[in-house]
This record gives sequence, C-alpha cells and structure tokens, in this order.
Amino acid sequence: MARKVKDPGFGYNSQKNAQTIVNKDGTSNVIHTNRKFSADDLYTFFIELSWWQFFILIVLGYSLLNVLFGIVYVMIGIEEITVSKGNFIDDFLNGFFFSAQTLTTVGYGGIAPKGITANCIAAFEAMIGLLSFSFITGLLYGRFSKAKASIRFSENLILRDFKEDRALMFRLMNRRKTVMIEPEVSVTLSISEKDKHGEYKRKFYQLKLERDKIMYLPTVWTIVHEIDDKSPLGKYSNQEIEKMDGKLYVLIQYHEESFGQKVYQISSYDFSTLEIDKKYVSSYYFDENGYTILDHEKLSKVESMN
Repeated sequence: MARKVKDPGFGYNSQKNAQTIVNKDGTSNVIHTNRKFSADDLYTFFIELSWWQFFILIVLGYSLLNVLFGIVYVMIGIEEITVSKGNFIDDFLNGFFFSAQTLTTVGYGGIAPKGITANCIAAFEAMIGLLSFSFITGLLYGRFSKAKASIRFSENLILRDFKEDRALMFRLMNRRKTVMIEPEVSVTLSISEKDKHGEYKRKFYQLKLERDKIMYLPTVWTIVHEIDDKSPLGKYSNQEIEKMDGKLYVLIQYHEESFGQKVYQISSYDFSTLEIDKKYVSSYYFDENGYTILDHEKLSKVESMN
C-alpha cells in the first residue's frame, strides 16, 4: 500500500493549471500579499539577493548618496568647500566628488570644508559613510560565510523498465569538486485529481526509494523509485503517468566539507519533463591514466533503451 502523507504545507486545494510551489532551483513560487516588512527583514533581503543585484544596489545607493550630498553642498553655497566655477553643472560635480571623498573618508585634500555649515554636513556624511561601509562589510561576510549546498539536478525525469517492474528516476551531482558526505534524500509526490464534486484536490505520498542515503558521493547519484504494487503510481500506465498532473518535491541534505556543516537543498520536478523508455547516458569515464572524468554536461543526457 502506498504511504500517503498529510499536507506538508502546500495545501490540499488545487486547480487544473496550478503552478509548482517550489521552483526547480529550490526557490519559493508563492506570491505573498499583505505581508508587513520590518527592519528585521533587511538582513535576509540583502543576503538572499543574487550577487549582481547586490552589487547594483550598492552602486545605486552609493551614487544616490553622493548626488544628494552634492546637491546639498551646492545649495549651501559651493564656496563653503571650494571656489565656484560659475555654473551649476561644474559646481555640482565639485560637490559630488567632495561627497565621494567624505563618504569614503579618503580626503585627498584638494577640496575641504571652510564654513561651520559645510563642516557639520561633512561630519554627518562621514558618519553615514562609516555606518554604511560597516553594514556592507557585514553583508559581504555573511554572503561568503553562509553555508550553502550546490547541487545540480537533471532537467528531466525518466520512466523506464526496471528489474521486474518500472521505475521513476532522476539524477543529481555536486557542482563543486568536493565530495558530498552522507547525502540523504527525501522525495514527496503530489498528485492533483478531481474529486466527486469536480474540484481539484492534492494528494501527497512519501515515495520509497531504492536508496535514500549513501556514505559519500564523488560523482553522480541516480535516485530511483520502483513502481511496484505498493507505489502510488502502480495502478497507472506509462501513458497515464505522462499525462498526470503530478510533481515531485525533493529535499537533500549532506555534510559539506567546505563549510564543515550540514547543508540542505530543495528542488522540484513536473511530470511534463518526463521521458519514457529512455536511460541516462553515463556521465563519467576513465582517462588513459585511470583517473575518473566527470562530465557535467551529460547529467541530463538520455538515450533510447533499445
């Protein structure tokens, strides 16, 4: 008998075109509304940004601060820091570059505040600069030191004959050159079906795997769910499974030696990626010196069973 599990947080209600809740890369696909944003969320927001978004945000923030203080120096009189050039653009540029020197505490000495007003503004700006760069330094450290898995999953699912029955398979590998220590995987099947009232409902099953834990993984791991009479997919034909509104949610955990601690990664598969009667091409081989060569480009490559 298939092991049916309670709702793991996805909800039982569904619809015909319901999107996956967890994306392929493990990010959430849930749209939040009416969520209150607090200052406590700032750290998480900056840590979770991609690197290019993070650096663009820093450059924009740095530029806007200098523009703001450059305008302030022009408004109080550019003569407070240097001789006026007689037009707004040149005076603004002098204020902008003086702001950059003050914000970063570089202070080349070519321009310096002379009046009490300019000195007060420059002192305030220097304080903002120190706090800002301390904050950015902390974020950089947090981003680099955050323990994070780097697992690559095959882009497809395979449904093929296996032993005396059939099996559902996918593959994974470590993007890094390190060895995954004691990897453990858990796979949940979600099926959306119509009930007797014509409404779509989700059913969840914990899939039994051929192996859900190994000692270490230096190359590729093929995750196998054998479709026997105890499988929730056992009563369906290959064609019915192919057309099924089904999704797999995968959780893998392992000890990452780079960080010296356990890391986690989630992913998902939609049955639209299913390939029937295919097998994975071997993604590793031996060179002439006997070394194992792992080809990352072959992770999702398949060939006919014939």
